[in-house]
Amino acid sequence: MPKLPRPTGKEMLAFLESRGFTLVRVHGSHHILRNGHVRTSVPIHGNNQLKIGTLHGILRDIRLSAEEFADTWGS
Repeated sequence: MPKLPRPTGKEMLAFLESRGFTLVRVHGSHHILRNGHVRTSVPIHGNNQLKIGTLHGILRDIRLSAEEFADTWGS
């Protein structure tokens, strides 16, 4: 398994928007995105990288495996 990239919240937001997610609302620093019935929350705390558990939670929410994320991250 390749090493999982650690994006910032801003980078993850851009990645999700490129995959068809739209911003529904912002609650504090948490940006709520939706694509059909799939919903997830991305915390944006400056230029800090997402914690690995948060990243795994987002990937679980959007039904994307760690391997698929690592493959599509650079493209």
